[in-house]
Amino acid sequence: MASNTKTGPEILSQVQFNEAGLVPAIAQDATNGQVLMLAWMNPQALLRTLETGRATYFSRSRHELWVKGETSGHTQAVCSVSLDCDGDTILLTVEQTGPACHTGTQSCFTGREVFEQAVTCA
Repeated sequence: MASNTKTGPEILSQVQFNEAGLVPAIAQDATNGQVLMLAWMNPQALLRTLETGRATYFSRSRHELWVKGETSGHTQAVCSVSLDCDGDTILLTVEQTGPACHTGTQSCFTGREVFEQAVTCA
């Protein structure tokens, strides 16, 4: 994936990794804006994502990198990578193939609402 403005090391210098060397990464559907999932990245996962254009994350349970869809076929082609204002969260806009959630739903947040306000939200 060609970077438009910055190199991998320049981007890494702007990221605020936590004490475990990780940063949360939110995947958002590039077509409709739906939040698909949250996963974690370490520096290697972020660099691999930037190099390949395929969403690559760090598994906290397995302590290894994983490419989204490598085994399931439910891939994420990365359209853009952004940092939030503090540099402590990454936003990936992706073209999702198949469901994003390991449960088979399009989003990890589908059907998991725990609060709804009785006001009209646009």
